[in-house]
Amino acid sequence: MVKKILANSYIYLILLLMYLPILLIIVFSFSSATVIGHDFGDFSWIWYQKLFSEESLKVWQALGNTLIIAVTSSVVAVVLGTIGAIGAHNLKRKSKKVVEVITQIPVVNAEIVMALSLTVMFVFLQSKIFGGAKLFSFWTLLIGHVVLSLPFVYLSVKPKLQQMDPNLYEAALDLGANPNVALWKVIIPQIMPGIFSGFLLAITLSLDDFIITAFTRGPGLLSGDSDIETLSTYIQAAIHKKAIPGSTRALTTLIFVTVLLIVIGVVIYQNMRAKNGKKRREA
Repeated sequence: MVKKILANSYIYLILLLMYLPILLIIVFSFSSATVIGHDFGDFSWIWYQKLFSEESLKVWQALGNTLIIAVTSSVVAVVLGTIGAIGAHNLKRKSKKVVEVITQIPVVNAEIVMALSLTVMFVFLQSKIFGGAKLFSFWTLLIGHVVLSLPFVYLSVKPKLQQMDPNLYEAALDLGANPNVALWKVIIPQIMPGIFSGFLLAITLSLDDFIITAFTRGPGLLSGDSDIETLSTYIQAAIHKKAIPGSTRALTTLIFVTVLLIVIGVVIYQNMRAKNGKKRREA
């Protein structure tokens, strides 16, 4: 009984520490106070009004840049990670171990090391290969985010490949399917949950990344000729000048509510799908 109480208390404490800052931002998004932590002030929609006004154009540009980079890099990482996982799965034992070790290094490595390494590589290419032409742009930023996300996609897909019955692929070939058809009709559907999990991990890592973004970004996207601003770099730059802009509290609230609704929708869909599958089996 005591162990159960302690275990539940520990879980609730962790949840409190995780969600209390978010709840604090949500509460103060409806406050007229300019600084979080001072007096709440009056209940107000002022920050939501400012969020949708012209003065918050940079916030929306940062959000747009963040979403474009996150979705694009996640799609590329999913394609490359899935291909890599399928290829590594069919390698011999020693070669497979080498690939797995190499893939796990970026996961356990410090992100600052990865960011510095990419920066050094891009500077070298810029000076030695491209003749000093400015290389840092959306493409260098995209490469950085793909490098960050790719190992996590690989690690998400690999367990599904190990759980898959290898006889299914061989049976498809014996029944007349060529390797491409067998890949799309047999292997991909079997590992789709791992691919989807890898995509969610990749897009989450990209959305909140700051270090690699700060080191590898250049001009482009919605920022025009200026360096690309994402939400993380925009907020970091704003903090140096003054307190966090009040409009970002409203934006944070809207993002949190949107993600919450998506999660609830996915859970409801999965429960309905499980119930329908159970009914079919019973029928």
